[in-house]
Amino acid sequence: MNRKDLGLLILILVVGTVVAIINPRFLSPVNLSNTANLIGLFGIFALGQAFVIISGGIELSVGSIIALLGVIFVDLVSLGTVNWSVAFAVVLALGCLIGLVHGLLITKARLQPFVVTLCGLLIYRGVARYYTDDATAGFPFGASFPTLEWLVAGRFYGIPHSLIAFLIITVIMAVVLHRSVFGRYLFAVGKNEEAARYSGIHTTRIITAAYVICCGLTAVAAVFIAMYTRSISPSSHGNFYELYAIAAAVLGGCSLRGGEGSIIGVVLGTVLLQVLQNLVNLLGIPSSLNFAVMGSVILLGVLADQQFHRTRKSVARAAA
Repeated sequence: MNRKDLGLLILILVVGTVVAIINPRFLSPVNLSNTANLIGLFGIFALGQAFVIISGGIELSVGSIIALLGVIFVDLVSLGTVNWSVAFAVVLALGCLIGLVHGLLITKARLQPFVVTLCGLLIYRGVARYYTDDATAGFPFGASFPTLEWLVAGRFYGIPHSLIAFLIITVIMAVVLHRSVFGRYLFAVGKNEEAARYSGIHTTRIITAAYVICCGLTAVAAVFIAMYTRSISPSSHGNFYELYAIAAAVLGGCSLRGGEGSIIGVVLGTVLLQVLQNLVNLLGIPSSLNFAVMGSVILLGVLADQQFHRTRKSVARAAA
C-alpha cells in the first residue's frame, strides 16, 4: 500500500467515524450489509474503468452498456428460451465485443476515446430503449430463478455475494495489473504511448485489451445490477454510472493523464464513494444534491492528483 492508498484509508476511517458519531445507524448490520452490497455492485465496473484510465483513455458509456446488457439479460432469462448461464455468457460476450469495437476505433481509426465512448453512451441507450419499446423490462409476476438469485443476490453469513464476487475479481485484476507483463505494458502505454511503441510494445493490443476488460467487467456488473433492481427502465437505468466509476478510479489514485493507479486504490475509492453516499442519506441531505457531492468529490480528486504531480516534479527537479 503506497502513501496515496494509506491516506485514502485514513480518510475513509475518519469519514466513517464522523458519520457513526452523528448517526449511529451507520454501524447497524442492515446499513453495513446494504453498503457492502453497493460497494460490490459499483466496484466491479469501477475496476474496469481503472484499466482504461491507466491506459490513458476514458470510458463514458458504462451506464448505457449496463442498461442495454441488463435488458438483454432480463429478456433472455424471463423468456426462458435459454438457460440463465447461457444468457450470462451471451451478455459477457456482447460486453467484450463492445470493448473490442471501442478499442479498435481508438487504436486503428485513431479516434479520441472521449468521442468514441460518448457516441457509445448515446447509441447503447437508444438501442436499449428501442429494444424494449421504451417500456420497463422485468421478470414475469411470480417468476423465480432460485440458483441465479442465490448466486448474484444471496448472502454468505450475511456477506452479500456481490461483495464476494467483487473481492474475487479484485484479486484477479490485481494479479493482471501488478504481477503480469500486460500490466507493466499497460502502465508504459499510459505513461507515454509513443515511447512504449518505439520500445517494442504492441500498443494497439494493450489499449484494445484494456477496453475489452473494462466492458467485460461492466457486463458482469450489468447482470448483478439487473438482479438487484429486478426491473430495468431503459431510459434511466445506469444513468451516470460512468461518473461513479471515474470518481472511484480517480479517488483511488488513477491519474486521468494515464500511467498511474492501483487496484487497492480503486477498491478504497469505491468504499469512500459509497460511504459518502451513505452519509448523504443518513444525514438527511436532499438526494437532489447527490450529483453535487459526486462532482465535488471528482474535482477534489483531480486537484489532489494535480498537486501530487507538481510536488513529485519539484522533488525530481530538486534531486537533479
